[in-house]
Amino acid sequence: MAYRILAINPGSTSTKIAIFEDENQIFIKTIRHSAEEISSYPNIASQFAYRKDLILSELKNAGIDIATIDAIVGRGGVIKPIESGIYEVNAAMLHDLEHPVMGEHASNLGGLIAHNIAAELGDKVKAYIADPVVVDEMDPIARISGHPAIQRLSIFHALNQKAIARTYAQEAGRKYEDLNLIVAHMGGGISVSAHQKGRVIDTNNALDGEGAFSPERSGSLPTGALVNLCFGEQYTKEEIKKMLCGKGGVVAYLGSNDMLEVERKAETDPEWAKIQDAMSYQVSKEIGAMATVLKGQVDAILLTGGIAYGKPVTDYITARVGFIAPVKVYPGEDEMRALAMNGLRILKGETQAKKYV
Repeated sequence: MAYRILAINPGSTSTKIAIFEDENQIFIKTIRHSAEEISSYPNIASQFAYRKDLILSELKNAGIDIATIDAIVGRGGVIKPIESGIYEVNAAMLHDLEHPVMGEHASNLGGLIAHNIAAELGDKVKAYIADPVVVDEMDPIARISGHPAIQRLSIFHALNQKAIARTYAQEAGRKYEDLNLIVAHMGGGISVSAHQKGRVIDTNNALDGEGAFSPERSGSLPTGALVNLCFGEQYTKEEIKKMLCGKGGVVAYLGSNDMLEVERKAETDPEWAKIQDAMSYQVSKEIGAMATVLKGQVDAILLTGGIAYGKPVTDYITARVGFIAPVKVYPGEDEMRALAMNGLRILKGETQAKKYV
């Protein structure tokens, strides 16, 4: 009998759900939420019943009996920093998902909904989260920022980065825990991380936009100019925060965060080409920095995320960093499969769930 796993991935304007039977995806659906629907709720936590009901309705319409589910894996939210792994949703996690300790995000609903549905199915069905964005395996030296009032944080695309790293390891016929890798996830935000023998020992805070600028985040800015901007009278605090994350990066320069449009226009417009190259240049610099973290002992550099579909970007980066290690491109992100495969590892007894405290 194949194991059946339900994966739940809530985003700001959508909720993705998928059913897997062992490694085979048998159902997937993206439920879109209009701005009007979302704005009617005072906060993300209050969307719980609305999103859960939609999930159950879509499964019923697809003819999927919820009672046949063996495990449920939700997208991990912005909880306390934890090491990489699969965690069973428990009371401590529920509390932190309901009362965000590091910021409110739609992904917090993943664990909450997974737990609620699992509880209704009885004791045999467990709810889990896997590799949330707050995975923290950073070396102590990597946390030091330059001033004791500020500490560097590990907030990155852990789920996709870990999944791609394991995919590469499998293709190479080696264990992820035996490799040194640099993984660059390039999407709405960009994270570049040093994976040393299965641990991400250094990375950038992609939530705030640290590191390379991205389609909608400004990245690391010259601090003096940023201070002057903050204490001038032209912008409010909220406007500056939006400039850093949401209206920064490519969209601030070109008025578009659509990298397909940027790639198309860059073919004939030098200004669009310059910004596309500048973003690629900054990603390359971050990869170079992570190579020093790994002391030059790098088995491979992996490029992933939606932007990795763009050949001009991946070619530019490869030309700059290919001397460090072989570059492999894994375009897109299959977070639903990553969630489900983590659940399958638990069901098959290949690993054990960790305890969130």
